[in-house]
Amino acid sequence: MILIEYPTPDFKIELRNDQPFIFDTIRRKWLLLQDEEWVRQNFVQYLLQVMRYPKSLIALEKEIYLGDLKKRFDILVYDYNHKPWMLVECKREKVPISENTVHQVLRYNISMPAEYLVVTNGNQNYGWQKKDGQLLSISSLPEFVAHH
Repeated sequence: MILIEYPTPDFKIELRNDQPFIFDTIRRKWLLLQDEEWVRQNFVQYLLQVMRYPKSLIALEKEIYLGDLKKRFDILVYDYNHKPWMLVECKREKVPISENTVHQVLRYNISMPAEYLVVTNGNQNYGWQKKDGQLLSISSLPEFVAHH
């Protein structure tokens, strides 16, 4: 498991018709603050503030196709050549990370091959590196270095 100490939240949140909305700094728009969105926003802030991943190389909730199925990944970090580097699947805090969650990120990885795969529910974080045709468990997120 990967231990993550999230930075202190510094989100713009506002109520609209008694519904909380959060400002997404990557997509630059207000989004309904649901449980999974809270996990995604905190994880993104960890990538930006703690890991120092470049904001310009992070994409959120983009559509991908798995055969004829249209799906959305949660977080994709590109390398400097704009190739997928890390794929992150987010779940609500109450959703335990299970084999199904891992299989979901593996399916997404078929259309978006990335070197690193991560699943998180905000509390539990698991990651793997694809190396020589194998998935190797990682205990921390990789540093983002310029030679990618």
